[in-house]
Amino acid sequence: MTDSRPFDESVVVAIDGPAGSGKSSVSKGVAARLGYGYLDTGAVYRALAWSMVEAGRDTDDAASALEAFESLDVHISLEPHDFAITVGGTDVAAAIREPRVTAAVSGVARVAGVREGLNGLFRSLVAQSARPGVVVEGRDITTVVAPDAPVRILLTADPEVRAARRSAELEGQDAATVADAIRRRDASDSAVVDFQTAADGVTVVDSTHLDFEQTVSAVLEVVDQKMGAHHGR
Repeated sequence: MTDSRPFDESVVVAIDGPAGSGKSSVSKGVAARLGYGYLDTGAVYRALAWSMVEAGRDTDDAASALEAFESLDVHISLEPHDFAITVGGTDVAAAIREPRVTAAVSGVARVAGVREGLNGLFRSLVAQSARPGVVVEGRDITTVVAPDAPVRILLTADPEVRAARRSAELEGQDAATVADAIRRRDASDSAVVDFQTAADGVTVVDSTHLDFEQTVSAVLEVVDQKMGAHHGR
């Protein structure tokens, strides 16, 4: 899982952004429209966190997290319309979204060895895809995981909008609680990587005043422009 080769830059659309920015839903929509595969890297981090929580392990213990990663048996689909992820053969697609996992995932994501290992896994998954391309989404995708991808996008929105969107997705959790969780997640992730500032060559798409379809269209415009330039059109 420690493959350090770069992605084949001709097939990757990398989408980064903070919690609640719409990365997952927009990335799925873009992948479906392009006929590409879809890789939710955050789901794999969540799967690792879930496995540790289930086993009663401390997700803030770097050595324990690295040990759990080394033995992680995770499989994830690249189908935008049929997302599936299993750990040890157990379907965890719903379980990894539970609040207890959300609270634990930043701990495992801070471990350098875990991040390096998972980046190798992500590269392997993209290389093995039968699709003409893959939309890869998650934190630091544009800067660390796929810095040479021909299309790199930072999808963002105002914090209040992100909180409202995430609250609408998570039934039973009020907006104030979700907003606080997003603030804490932003603060935790900022300690690892500057994910809210676009690096050179990364295009910002601000969805604050856009609905879902408008955001997908805005991203597709960037893809068309960047791929045209990439192929000399």
